Amino acid sequence: MITEIDRKAMSGYPMLLVLFVLTIGSFGAIIAFGKAGSMLLMVAFMVLLLVVLVCWAGFFMVHPNESKVLQLFGQYAGTAKDAGLRWANPFLSKTAVSTRVRNFESSALKVNDSVGNPIEIASVVVWRVIDSAEAIFEVDDYESFVRIQTEAALRNMASAHPYEAHQGEEIALRSSPAEIAEFLKIEVQDRLQKAGVEVIESRISHLAYAQEIASAMLKRQQAQAIVAARSTIVEGAVGMVKMALDELKSLDVVDLDEERKAAMVSNLLVVLCGEENAR
Repeated sequence: MITEIDRKAMSGYPMLLVLFVLTIGSFGAIIAFGKAGSMLLMVAFMVLLLVVLVCWAGFFMVHPNESKVLQLFGQYAGTAKDAGLRWANPFLSKTAVSTRVRNFESSALKVNDSVGNPIEIASVVVWRVIDSAEAIFEVDDYESFVRIQTEAALRNMASAHPYEAHQGEEIALRSSPAEIAEFLKIEVQDRLQKAGVEVIESRISHLAYAQEIASAMLKRQQAQAIVAARSTIVEGAVGMVKMALDELKSLDVVDLDEERKAAMVSNLLVVLCGEENAR
């Protein structure tokens, strides 16, 4: 595996001055020796001018949060990271690699969760290149690699967890966003490590049941909400009935036998739990 080598490229400003002087001087010498008839010296300065012109191709610019991967005839020669005007061997090829923080949002994928329910899920991944040599040489196209591997990790993560915790599962896609985000980050990072990419953050951006079961699952959620609400109402009503009976007994307001207590309890529960006003 090729790993990044930090190469300190020469500052381009001194070299700019030197090449400018050599270029002007070579032109002047060629003209002077041509007029004097000194062909040997004129040819020598023409060769020097040709070398100077080739050296002009060695200038390159490194922008902030950018690296330039240097190669000499196909051989990796290092990575220049210092921002500004730089100069290096003119025969080196310079490939720019951005090290800025970037976002990638996957498309909405249709997968089955761990219990077989079809769901739609998408994610946002925040990433950056930390090893430009690996990004260039270890994968064919690191941006495409990030996209494909992120979607593969998202599919794998979604199929390993349920949409909702119906049967006491500890982690579910909808109810455990922090745990799911951490799991997804680790899953994506493991896949992108070989491309020299660091995953800063990864979160689910879209989560829903697939269209064919969305209405059925909505009814299920509504039924669960109704049952939960009813349970709370009944629990409160039973407490109020018990309190009423205890108050009547402690204050000796009326002495009720078991049959009248049952009738009173029935009436109170109807009043407290009914959806309409008692008549």
